[in-house]
Amino acid sequence: MTKSPQYPELDTPCAVINLDVVDRNINAYQAYCDKHGIALRPHIKTHKIPAFAKQQLDAGAKGITCQKIGEAEVMADAGIDDILLTYNVLGARKLARLRAVFDRVSVLRVVADNETVITGLSQAFADSAKPLEILVECDTGGGRCGVQSPKYAVALAQKINSLPGISFAGLMTYPSAGGGPKVDGFFGDAMAMFDALGIACPIRSSGGTPDMWKAHEVPNATEHRIGTYIYNDRSLMGREVCGEDDCALRVLAEIVSLPAPGRAVIDAGSKVLTSDLLGLEGFGYVVGHPEVDVVGLSEEHGVLHFEADLTPFEIGERIEIIPNHVCVVSNMLDQVHLVRGDTIKTVDVSARGKVL
Repeated sequence: MTKSPQYPELDTPCAVINLDVVDRNINAYQAYCDKHGIALRPHIKTHKIPAFAKQQLDAGAKGITCQKIGEAEVMADAGIDDILLTYNVLGARKLARLRAVFDRVSVLRVVADNETVITGLSQAFADSAKPLEILVECDTGGGRCGVQSPKYAVALAQKINSLPGISFAGLMTYPSAGGGPKVDGFFGDAMAMFDALGIACPIRSSGGTPDMWKAHEVPNATEHRIGTYIYNDRSLMGREVCGEDDCALRVLAEIVSLPAPGRAVIDAGSKVLTSDLLGLEGFGYVVGHPEVDVVGLSEEHGVLHFEADLTPFEIGERIEIIPNHVCVVSNMLDQVHLVRGDTIKTVDVSARGKVL
């Protein structure tokens, strides 16, 4: 049985990140993208740490993806100057913040899926020395934001090109898992329309970690946005995208009670592990203990179940848990602990909590 490191110098609950695994994950996927001629644009929502974003760029990523202006501001403050913001931006205050970031980085692009957003962006950038480039967001089956047809994508592109301060740069989608064929068909149909009208569409951006090793099967996409791959998590283990040894971030927790046979309680609840299930049963994988299930979470308590005749734990013992959805865990913590060999370094999660 694999024993989890105890890390006596750390208070629990906390997140520990194995830097050797991070290095391996970044380099492996960059090599895959390089092999297939895919522009890699990692999503920083998984780690929210500028140093990791810079490592991804140094490995060969084209730029980064952010979901909120606050994240883009943190990354721009750190000197990162090629950012895609994949969220509709509305309102005078947010547009002013967007313009401030745009004016101090080399490249900042945004997405839009409706004329209201496009009109607001045009008004905010009408006097800009260079236009704000916009990707039209497309719904290719994910059922979130996005235009519903290639025809409407073309219509929005034409609208963008008709307004001051902005220009059309391409298409963007976030598909459901297994949605590569739908992405390729949508993008292909749109490209045929663009070609007939003489409209350039240089960027076709897709994404998603569940299909990371199938990105080359979407030839009409030019770039892939991916976040979770830097750490990996239990949901990706369940999809056989990665193995346990590829999961760089683990939540370190302590057994605080053994109240009854077959039950243990840990000091990590929903405020650390989060309540995300992503189609799984239980709230994480206890490293070295496949016989143990994380069956319930309250805010500060986690409940483990196992066969009543087993005694896998002692009070005060520390365990590692691979979370279901690691991206959300990052946003719950002010700091994480980076481990390489016997060295532990504590760093701030600089972009956490940026909901605007």
